[in-house]
Amino acid sequence: QGQLVESGGGLVQAGQSLRLSCTGTANIFSFNAMGWYRQAPGKQRELVGLRTSGGNINYADSVKGRFAISRDKAENTMFLQMTSLKPEDTAVYLCYGQIGTIEGYRDFWGQGTQVTVSS
Repeated sequence: QGQLVESGGGLVQAGQSLRLSCTGTANIFSFNAMGWYRQAPGKQRELVGLRTSGGNINYADSVKGRFAISRDKAENTMFLQMTSLKPEDTAVYLCYGQIGTIEGYRDFWGQGTQVTVSS
């Protein structure tokens, strides 16, 4: 449990790269699932990539091969490495974590960081 805080968003040119970070006030490695979502104006929030308890990472088809999720235990941080960015990647990117509780699985969200890709 705890807060999730994203950082690293900004304005980049199409084809460039950007890395987002998500830091938790608690131990993020206690989450059974962690990942990234994004939401563009007027569109529904969509999954970018999700790391499940088995360690496998599922990526949306739209970002597969371009985005990668990684974690750094020492920094208690999860990263979203984005390459070959496209204008359609423009969105607010949200860090997500899930933990099991006696009530069931509980979801945690960051407030989001804006990524804007210019053509």
